Amino acid sequence: MTEYLHLLPAYRQYAEVGIEERVGWIRADRWQETADARAALARLEDLLSYPPRDRMPCLLLYGDIGMGKTKIIRKFLRDHQPISDRGTGVTSMPVVAMQMPAEPVEGDVYGERLNAMSAPGPSGDETFRLKTTCRTRMLIIDEIHALLTGTYRQQRVFLNVIRFLANDLKVPLTCAGTDLARQALLTDPQLAERFEAFHLKRWSNTQQFAQLLASLESIMPLRQSSQLGTAAVRRKVLDMTDGFTVRIFRLIETVAVEAVRNGKETITFESFDGDNLVLPLVADGAAH
Repeated sequence: MTEYLHLLPAYRQYAEVGIEERVGWIRADRWQETADARAALARLEDLLSYPPRDRMPCLLLYGDIGMGKTKIIRKFLRDHQPISDRGTGVTSMPVVAMQMPAEPVEGDVYGERLNAMSAPGPSGDETFRLKTTCRTRMLIIDEIHALLTGTYRQQRVFLNVIRFLANDLKVPLTCAGTDLARQALLTDPQLAERFEAFHLKRWSNTQQFAQLLASLESIMPLRQSSQLGTAAVRRKVLDMTDGFTVRIFRLIETVAVEAVRNGKETITFESFDGDNLVLPLVADGAAH
């Protein structure tokens, strides 16, 4: 086997396989840790360790669509999966994550929470289940900016629901959404006082961005080293993606696939001049 010294040792084996197998590997969904994602996960871990108290700390994870909020939440859920006790037949869920309903109707909020717990049943007892049977230590609400689709009254009611959940469950509450969600929470002084904000900023031409591209180059199964570390390529990628995480990953994925299929086996500045480059307009819904 060729040494492929430009790749990390664990990934060199993938450079040996055939074209379509490598294309499939490049396109596969995988966790790619960034500095912001690592910091967000560390904050979530810290919140998860909080003992119950009257005023539990809460977290708002916010940023533009396409900055990786949902990816971070899914990674956190994978790290804290439900635990089944074979003796009692009870499954505990240390972290419960739900999607904000399309319309901020109070009944729909509780229905989504029951679905997240995989516990269909009559509303009204889901808080009891979270506290006792599920032994939940954190509740996450994703896409919370959807509350702004409702009327002013519906928004007020939903903000009251959030306050009730935080007070009644005595577990940290994490919400994820766009900057509009932050603005909505700021309209409620009690919630604004309780929520810490973690902002996922767009990428700029920094050392962290250079490290991200270097990390991508070190795992892409190309048989030659690439030019992702050059200043010209960094500027080109930022110009084409506006600094959105999901667009950056999709762009690098596209040029890497093309490099495999055309036999060049490397990503150069000219790789980004093709007419067939695939970029989402802003982001695809699965990668917020």
